[in-house]
Amino acid sequence: MVPISSSIESTKHEFTAVNKLLNQLQFALGGGWDYEGGSFDRYLDDEHKVWLRIPFKTRSGNIDIEADNGAVIEFDRPFVLKHLYNEGTDPEGSVRLLGALFDQFQTPVDPDARVEQQWLDKAKELLAEVERAL
Repeated sequence: MVPISSSIESTKHEFTAVNKLLNQLQFALGGGWDYEGGSFDRYLDDEHKVWLRIPFKTRSGNIDIEADNGAVIEFDRPFVLKHLYNEGTDPEGSVRLLGALFDQFQTPVDPDARVEQQWLDKAKELLAEVERAL
């Protein structure tokens, strides 16, 4: 994980408007969000292993992706992360219907792999685009 300083850090915004804007820039609300915070994520590579993540905390209201309830978020410091996975099938995997609902993704070989300069440069370009849009 490599933090990137940004002018959006510590700024507050209305969640619904930011969500719409960042979706237009191909960011998605990260899967680990809850009512108190989360992140907007954008892949940087074709294999979806390198990501620009913009974390946030909810400062007022509750995040609801189905309705606009006026929630206000505050951005934390963005960062780039890289996950390396084993390619192919999991040799220790077994067929389990119920378990497959919960264990469908393999654990990264290295969840915090070294991020090459080209991805940092691309992340900074995208972050500058976000800064201009906000």
